[in-house]
Amino acid sequence: MPKEIIIDDNNFKQEVLESDIPVIIDFWAPWCGPCRLMTPIVEDIAEEYDGRVKVGKLNTDENPGVTSEYGIISIPTTIIFKDGKAVDQIIGAVPKDVIVKKLEAVL
Repeated sequence: MPKEIIIDDNNFKQEVLESDIPVIIDFWAPWCGPCRLMTPIVEDIAEEYDGRVKVGKLNTDENPGVTSEYGIISIPTTIIFKDGKAVDQIIGAVPKDVIVKKLEAVL
């Protein structure tokens, strides 16, 4: 079963910006209730899109560099990256189909 990758300030460039497939990052924190609602959705997407999309989670409390670089002020925030650039962003907890629709648009 595919697993989301833990993304942090140290591996962000390698795992996200230099990825040869689209990457979707779930920006979250342990204390965030709505973030916990997103966990099963993110896990489902990781499984369904295994090999076509890289799925990562980034703890905003532990990774202030990437968090501030992308202006994350509200979590959960989901950003879709393609070819090293942020191409779409979703703020807040949303149903899976909202993410899938945006993801399909970049595939």
